[in-house]
Amino acid sequence: MAAPRDASSFGEETASTTSFMRVMNERAVFQHIRLLGPVSRPQLASITGLSKPTISLALANLERSGLVKHVGHRIGNAGRAALLYEMRPEAGWVIGVDVGRAWVRVALANLAGEVVLRRNERSQSRDAQKLVAQIGEVVAALAAERGLSYSDITYTVIGSPGVADPASGSMQLAANLSGWSGALVLAALRGRLGSSFSIENDVNLAALGEQAHGLGKGVANFVFVSVGTGIGMGIVMNGQLYRGSRGAAGELGFLPLQETKSVAEEMARGRGPLESAASADAVVATARRLGLTGRLTAKQVFDCAREGNKAALAAVHGEAEHLARAVAALVAILDPELVVLGGGIGRNGDLLMGPMDRHLRTLLSIPPPRIVTSALGDDAVVLGALAVALTKARERVFARAMED
Repeated sequence: MAAPRDASSFGEETASTTSFMRVMNERAVFQHIRLLGPVSRPQLASITGLSKPTISLALANLERSGLVKHVGHRIGNAGRAALLYEMRPEAGWVIGVDVGRAWVRVALANLAGEVVLRRNERSQSRDAQKLVAQIGEVVAALAAERGLSYSDITYTVIGSPGVADPASGSMQLAANLSGWSGALVLAALRGRLGSSFSIENDVNLAALGEQAHGLGKGVANFVFVSVGTGIGMGIVMNGQLYRGSRGAAGELGFLPLQETKSVAEEMARGRGPLESAASADAVVATARRLGLTGRLTAKQVFDCAREGNKAALAAVHGEAEHLARAVAALVAILDPELVVLGGGIGRNGDLLMGPMDRHLRTLLSIPPPRIVTSALGDDAVVLGALAVALTKARERVFARAMED
């Protein structure tokens, strides 16, 4: 027979349950205000199924905590005008950082997701210590420009080549940034930025940016393929980013094409076969081998192709064939509805799409997926970083408010 329980324990359970329900109700109201924008109490009651007194209590608590504010009245209806509420944008701040070999791109946004400041700087990518210092300095400067200190920033997300391995606490597969692989970089960033930051693969973030603001919006299954200095892929399956068991899903640059001595040497330097054959440096090398002369960049090769240069056109068609083989492989495995091309090379859809489609139709037994060029340009990674940071920040400001 169970021992009798003290009557006070029932009171504690009731209080605990009441407190839990209050938090759940306030969370639901907060989320709907964030999603719907200016919204009235009757609307919130209708959407959430909560009673009007419960909605009123939740709104009072959220307003007192500084998370929401009223912004006027709904007009046009007979009777008493209803107060409208929206999330208070200044309740939190987030920073998104895109760290590349050529540029560091940074943006500051409020809790409503409105980008209020941006800054682009040439990247100190040849020296990992200098690059860490640059990131710390630019995020602090961006906050100060808005009249904030870095301690006012709720959350920061950094997009970087490579993969942050949580088991070892180190960066891996970041060959395009000198000295970036290993444990020292993450420790140095933590020393600069504290604990309210995370680092994510840049192409994964580009996929999330595309999902939130670009051509991936509303598409359940798509991939973002970035082709530039390196080659990578972000995978969205059933509306969620897929990272794989070790966070390395989408490292498309390591897709095997053929085994040669030169490829083995590139692998030893941290570059995969596809990256060796189809990155920006490879496009330039191919164009030179085909007879294009002078000081060249990948951009110049594509510009020459647009002007009808035969060597440049041949190099571009070779690039399209490499990319078509990569897309054929991922179609066979993932069957995405959409492939979004980005990066300095990937954005040349006017030259790549035609030959890619022709090659794909010979490589696949099913119709190829829709292939488009990202409309976000250089903003994809930063926008994805802000999207992740906003999710983290909204949870944090709500949790802090509930603790007060």
